[in-house]
Parts: sequence; structure tokens; C-alpha cells
Amino acid sequence: MRTLKLQVQMSVNGYIAGSNSEMDWLEWGWEDDIKNYVNSLHETVDTIVLGRKLAEGFIPHWQSFSENPETANDFSHKMVDTHKVVFSNTIGNQENWKNTVVTNNNITEKINKLKAEDGGDIIVYGGGEFVSSLIDQGLIDNFYLFVNPSAISNGMPIFEKLSVPQKLALMEVQPFTCGITVLHYTRK
Repeated sequence: MRTLKLQVQMSVNGYIAGSNSEMDWLEWGWEDDIKNYVNSLHETVDTIVLGRKLAEGFIPHWQSFSENPETANDFSHKMVDTHKVVFSNTIGNQENWKNTVVTNNNITEKINKLKAEDGGDIIVYGGGEFVSSLIDQGLIDNFYLFVNPSAISNGMPIFEKLSVPQKLALMEVQPFTCGITVLHYTRK
């Protein structure tokens, strides 16, 4: 059985974006320690799962980053080359999105089907409503919460609308030079 990992950046007070989707509070002065951690997190991943809202920026960003000789690197190529599944009820397959399929199938059914297939791990990035629904349905196996050294006044939470409590077990706490601390939890 494949595992579904959530990798998300958040503020100290639990927001993944500002109330108007601001991301200016994120710490981007990443040094080798956190870059190596993220690369190792992706070593076993062969599928990326996204909601439509995030996919519309995420996929074109990584494609342009990997096509630019000044910014291309192994990680950007991995983001483009990895199979992606985008969940949307409003768009169909995007021909210019490399290695991507768009589905509007039942999220729970499709994620469980992906997890039952042979292959490596699956990683989800979001967006907020999409991630919240996956958490609420108990579909995420590993939570990698990249807590930034910032607090913001209001924003987009991912744990606010849970229909039942989520029991988690802390597996690892990893601080990095840039001030970000990763909290790795698994579902109990």
C-alpha cells in the first residue's frame, strides 16, 4: 500500500496562506540542510496530487522553472517529470501541463485507488480546501508541516473544518538554519 504524504508550509499559528492568499510571510532563504531534507522526502515519491486552485500556479511555475537554463535544477525537473493528478470539477485535461491528468472523480475513491496501486509514495501540496478535505476524510498518512518563523493575523487554515478529531503521532521534529521547523506526524 502506497502512502500519502502532505508537505505544506504554514505559519506558527497554523495558516498556509494569508486571507487574500498572501505568501509574503514565507521563509525562502533556504540553505542546503532544508533543501536536502525536501529532496530526501521526494526520493520515494512517484505521484503528486493537487487541487485545481494550486495546480493552476504550481504546474506552470515548475515547467517554466525547469525550462529556464538559469533556474533549472534536478528538483525542478523532478516536479515536472513526476506524474500529477489534479482534482477539479471545473477544468478538463490541460494539454500544456506535462505528465498531468485531471480528474473529477470522487476524491476518496480516487485517492484510495491510487494508494492501492503499485508504485512509490504520493505527495499532496494543496490548496487549502482540497487538503482540508483529504485530512477530514483520513486519507493523509504522513504530515510534513513546515512551520515558518512567522505569525500572521488571519489566513487559510487546513485543520479548521474537521468533522472528527484527528489523532496524530509525532515522528520527528527537524529545525533548519533558515528558521523553519518541520513537524512530521503520522495518523494514529
